[in-house]
Amino acid sequence: MTDEYDVIVLGGGPVGENVADRAVQGGLTAVIVESELVGGECSYWACMPSKTLLRSPQALRAARRVGGSAEAVTGRLDVGAVLARRNEFTSHWKDDGQVSWLDSAGIALVRGHGRLSAERQVTVTLAGGGEQILTARHAVAVCTGSDAAVPAIPGLREAAPWTSREATSAQEVPPSLVVIGGGVVAVEMATAFASLGSQVTVLARSGLLSSLESFAAELVADGLRELGVDVRTGVDTLAVVRDDDGVTVRTDGGEVRAAEILVATGRRPRSTDIGLDVVGLKAGAPITTDDTLRVPGMDWLYAVGDVNGRVLLTHQGKYQARAAGDVIAARARGEAADVAAWGRHMATADHAAVPQVVFSEPEVAAVGLTEAAARRTRHRVRAVDVEFSSVAGASLHEDGYRGRARMVVDEDRQVLLGVTLAGPDVAELIHAAAIAVVGQVPLKRLWHAVPSYPTMSEVWLRLLEAYGRDSA
Repeated sequence: MTDEYDVIVLGGGPVGENVADRAVQGGLTAVIVESELVGGECSYWACMPSKTLLRSPQALRAARRVGGSAEAVTGRLDVGAVLARRNEFTSHWKDDGQVSWLDSAGIALVRGHGRLSAERQVTVTLAGGGEQILTARHAVAVCTGSDAAVPAIPGLREAAPWTSREATSAQEVPPSLVVIGGGVVAVEMATAFASLGSQVTVLARSGLLSSLESFAAELVADGLRELGVDVRTGVDTLAVVRDDDGVTVRTDGGEVRAAEILVATGRRPRSTDIGLDVVGLKAGAPITTDDTLRVPGMDWLYAVGDVNGRVLLTHQGKYQARAAGDVIAARARGEAADVAAWGRHMATADHAAVPQVVFSEPEVAAVGLTEAAARRTRHRVRAVDVEFSSVAGASLHEDGYRGRARMVVDEDRQVLLGVTLAGPDVAELIHAAAIAVVGQVPLKRLWHAVPSYPTMSEVWLRLLEAYGRDSA
């Protein structure tokens, strides 16, 4: 069979769904090709199940840190109920609801593995057997995401380690778990499984959360240790052996025994078997794009989300998808693309205004540049730190609240380049910082954004006071 659509989208995760949806809203026809579950990694093996596993223990700890509720909390965490709630949030790994949404949005679905087979053409090996050839009138968008990277440590692959998929879908909690890695997945899963009752050891060769401000990483390391996690940084993993009783991990600092092992050392683009070589691109590598997410030299090919290697975050991939879907529709109508910085069709925020949250203990929320990254760009920079203990709202929020905020200021333009917050429940504060960074709001104007008292948002006032009104 051969079918023709305006847009073909390879990958039915949140990125692919958003590309197709924006294209359809722009008056085009679109089809998604998906070999697994519609909804993708985020819905079933990443964002949603991981945060569900983390939320119940977090809520219990929060209640125990406030006088009055602490005295009322006498029970223990119901691990079975936590896992059952996680199963509900993943729809028990069934995508009926997501498929219904595609139908309602007017987006076609072909189940199978798609590969580029010619310009504007995708050949799908169908899930039920046979092949279907799809032709795009205007664009093909590659939205295939990424896979967990497994490093070449002797014995590791043979030990059948967990990746984030196995960790977030586990139906039982192992008595002990060793985690190789120090990034977001490693930290969050160490937090989750320690909270659920595992004895967790983290082996982090390059330290924890090395892309974030060091003070945030230090607070997270302290938080993990308070949960009983054995955090070992600067440690090289040399070999892994699995036997009937679990795994033995040999490091340059000794051996670690555990019932299960999780490898969380990064991601790689899912681009090895999608026909990139047919169109002259390198399989297995990130697909380079311009800021409209189009592949240079090919007016019909786009790469959106993790597969382009720009920013490996679901919300940023969806941001790219909105820009890509809109620009595909505009170009199909013969309209000029809005390619000015911060234009409608540009993923400008990818470069210097990316928000992210680590749902650790405590939480870390950041947007824009760290102090070190800002200095590398040759900005004249000043960093200002404030302890949350100076904020009345934080003291009300939790007895003995511990946390810190930092803003990084471009001294020449008097605007924020970045903000990092570390402390319980700071995730909900970061969007205000994102608006300030993206909007390049002058510090003199920020003085007029008065935080309500007594809320944790008063940290903004404390940061401005520490910076100095006369300086702004």
